[in-house]
Amino acid sequence: MKYSLLLAAFLGTLTFSSLSADENSDEMNSEPMERNEPCECPNDQVIAPTGCVCDTQRVLQVNKTMVVSVVGQGVSPTTTDSPAQAYALAKRAAIADGYRLIAEKVKGVRVDGRDLIKNMMVKRSTVRTAVAAMVKNANIVETSFKDGLCEVEMEIVVSYAAFQ
Repeated sequence: MKYSLLLAAFLGTLTFSSLSADENSDEMNSEPMERNEPCECPNDQVIAPTGCVCDTQRVLQVNKTMVVSVVGQGVSPTTTDSPAQAYALAKRAAIADGYRLIAEKVKGVRVDGRDLIKNMMVKRSTVRTAVAAMVKNANIVETSFKDGLCEVEMEIVVSYAAFQ
């Protein structure tokens, strides 16, 4: 249910007031609710169960695409047998970093934090981040390698239809 709310918020099909609705329900009502206020959107478009959501409020428009572009970075290890191996390993690390950055932008990041406090002082503070997503059709636009650092510019085209 958490991920469907994030995805729906990303697509703009939920309003902020609907996020505070009963999150324990397994399914959302797909039929539009009765609304008392007139919609201020052009063409009076009702596309969400909670009432009026204009196309201008969406992050991703219907029948439109959005390009997500990131720059992944990777460093070559110091113990390599050849410069070619150093380049290959750094490029692979940069591509993996690029995929992670794309997943973070599209899907979001889960952040968990914990603090251990003893005698009114912080003894230990840990923050964990995680992202779980499937990234398909990411394109490598440009690759640069200098002084053991490889930078890979990657982009992915996200369409509204991909989330339906």
